[in-house]
Amino acid sequence: MTDDLKRKLHNIGIIPVVKLDDSDKAIGLAKALIDGGINCAEVTFRTEAAEQSIKNITSKYPQMFVGAGTVTSVALAKRAVSAGAKFIVSPGFNEATVDWCLENNITIIPGVCTPSDIEKGLARGFDVLKFFPAEASGGINMLKNFGGPFPNLMFMPTGGINLSNLQNYARTKNVLATGGSWMVSADLIEKEDWKTIIDMSKAAMLELQGFEFAHVGIEDDINSEKSIEALSTFGFEVKRGATTAFVSDKIEVVPSLFSGAKGHIGIKCNDLERSIEYLKTKGFTPKEGSYIYDDKNQLKVCYLNGEVSGFALHLVRR
Repeated sequence: MTDDLKRKLHNIGIIPVVKLDDSDKAIGLAKALIDGGINCAEVTFRTEAAEQSIKNITSKYPQMFVGAGTVTSVALAKRAVSAGAKFIVSPGFNEATVDWCLENNITIIPGVCTPSDIEKGLARGFDVLKFFPAEASGGINMLKNFGGPFPNLMFMPTGGINLSNLQNYARTKNVLATGGSWMVSADLIEKEDWKTIIDMSKAAMLELQGFEFAHVGIEDDINSEKSIEALSTFGFEVKRGATTAFVSDKIEVVPSLFSGAKGHIGIKCNDLERSIEYLKTKGFTPKEGSYIYDDKNQLKVCYLNGEVSGFALHLVRR
């Protein structure tokens, strides 16, 4: 898989797994997903409507990143690509289908759930595989165990994932993105209940970020030591760093005027790059020159442009 495609799937984070019985409903569904903040879908070949559904979506909404799922043969793969699918997903490791896709330079994410399946993928050069059925095959614990022998492999877990366990998967290091169908259930599509799909998609995208208050920063170039002394009166532990001090883990005292007029608010998130892309759709943009990386060159802090009541906002990787 190319780096650009991996980045795209990673930043989206959730791949709705769609079963359409009526291709006439495909455009309404696609618009609901886009309005809900998810511009991606895996249309499964579980019905005869799949091929036309992919054609309808890609024609009306070219910005929608549409893949084909439940592709279990070369014949289905050919139909999916002809319909306009940008990637192929299979429930298992069908070697004939995998090899045809590789030979024709078509992105495929084959399904695995055992080390033997994974080794078949590694032998063919895969660095991203689908983990299916995720929950029934050990879920998070199995993925963590895979991380030992297969440290450079990423997974797209699908099966049994919903809003209640989404964050657990989002926080797992070797998860690129998750597949799920709870926001596009068959009954919602049948009723054309696009509002509910929009609302559930928005909720899923927000849950995926894992936003949580981290700390408030007091920035004062004159009275910082007095602030530390006053706050420590309440028994809060003081931890001094190279340039700042934390009073408890919720108040950071900075002896300079650094970001906002009154200070800053730190917000935790599961994945900084993904949350930056999400927040761009909400009107927030990253502040140029504010990126801070850890010793593994992983982005750990980023400030956002603008202020909220005089406080700058910055994201902190959980």
